[in-house]
Amino acid sequence: MAEIFFYHLTESPLEEALPTLVEKSVGRGWRASIQTSAAEKRDALDLHLWSYRPETFLPHGRDGDERPADQPVFLTVTPDNVNGSHIRFLVDGASPPDDVTAYERVVLMFDGLDEQALDAARGNWKELKAAGHTLSYYQQNAGGGWEKKA
Repeated sequence: MAEIFFYHLTESPLEEALPTLVEKSVGRGWRASIQTSAAEKRDALDLHLWSYRPETFLPHGRDGDERPADQPVFLTVTPDNVNGSHIRFLVDGASPPDDVTAYERVVLMFDGLDEQALDAARGNWKELKAAGHTLSYYQQNAGGGWEKKA
């Protein structure tokens, strides 16, 4: 059964927090998918991942690119797992895939300052919990790190 993590952003924006988590996943030898709810957000993340730190970049592909199966990280607006991801990041209000068990881990990241995002996260929590999944909740601390909450 997949691990399902909820990451509650309170101290930094998604664009700051996401690349570090994706890098850690790739460092584990996992392929990753990042699913957004809109093409505009996908495209903005696409540009950001090439330049978020001057000394590095995160190699990735996105919807419409050739050879998606070769990409270690893939940005998409669809629920498809075209690169054989082990971990799926759901951002910008993207809904969990129908079969979360197809992944080692599913991560839902949401903005704690956005009431609509909080409501959506609560709804996802209830649905996934009712389906029998084990869930973990992490909240950012003042330093931008993550603390597991009960």
